[in-house]
Amino acid sequence: MLQVKTANDKTWQVDIQKDAILLNNSPFNWDIAPLGNNTYHIIHNYKSYTAELVQADYQAKTFTFKINGTTHTVSVKDQFDLLLDKLGMSNANAQKVNDVKAPMPGLILDIKVQPGQEVKKGDPIMILEAMKMENILKSPGDGVVKEIKVAVKQNVEKGQVLILF
Repeated sequence: MLQVKTANDKTWQVDIQKDAILLNNSPFNWDIAPLGNNTYHIIHNYKSYTAELVQADYQAKTFTFKINGTTHTVSVKDQFDLLLDKLGMSNANAQKVNDVKAPMPGLILDIKVQPGQEVKKGDPIMILEAMKMENILKSPGDGVVKEIKVAVKQNVEKGQVLILF
């Protein structure tokens, strides 16, 4: 069983069996013929379509098609993704980090980011001096810096919010 979802949140259940394909529990009766490199001719309900696979990201399970000149992006979930969703263990349900707090009291020596800047997990965002040592604080996840709550040469306490995402 696969779940296919479009950018406008339309969802289809696709069940591939030995002798048939079911689309939302109905037989899939489309005539599909390959035309060339990632291009197909499709006939459905007496209408003709030309479909081209423009981009495929197999890791993210997203695919972009151009159908009769209009671009459509879909995401696909297989039975394992659906099971993880059901168990509440999908990436979509992962807790997002909204801020960075001071791990210890200290002095802000440098701020490496600005509001609106996109950061990746592990990027250095700030240098905090504590116990006469420089500590590089890194981004805990991917995101965009929303607000910086401290300034260079400012003393901070443990647990104080430094940056908001």
